Amino acid sequence: SLLRACPVSSWYGPLGIRNGVASGMRSTRRRLSSSMPGDKPKVIFVLGGPGSGKGTQCERLSEKFGLVHLSAGELLRQEMNTDSVNGKLIDEFLRRGQIVPVKISLDLLKSAMKAQPCYRYLIDGFPRNHDNLVGW
Repeated sequence: SLLRACPVSSWYGPLGIRNGVASGMRSTRRRLSSSMPGDKPKVIFVLGGPGSGKGTQCERLSEKFGLVHLSAGELLRQEMNTDSVNGKLIDEFLRRGQIVPVKISLDLLKSAMKAQPCYRYLIDGFPRNHDNLVGW
């Protein structure tokens, strides 16, 4: 069934991926690959201002429904702390108070989704503007 949950825990893993174990799920649950023939992963965007509770709500939804939580802000911060070209660009944009280019944000999200293949994702803090939405 496509409604099987992806495994999750209570910490931010590599690539800013927030994982959590869905309560009541059997320990034998299987991971659903986003590469299932003809099926695209389902994504729910969670939007709100800083401190509005996006992360808290995503944590609750992740635990209850077995969704993988990806935090756009956490992905950007982790990449910024590397010596990569994108990390330096992210740092420059954030220092100027500007939104990071959509290509960088999308590349980070795609990498995170590939690192944690699943069928259902919560993405908080994205899209930030119309360009992000169109780029998605």
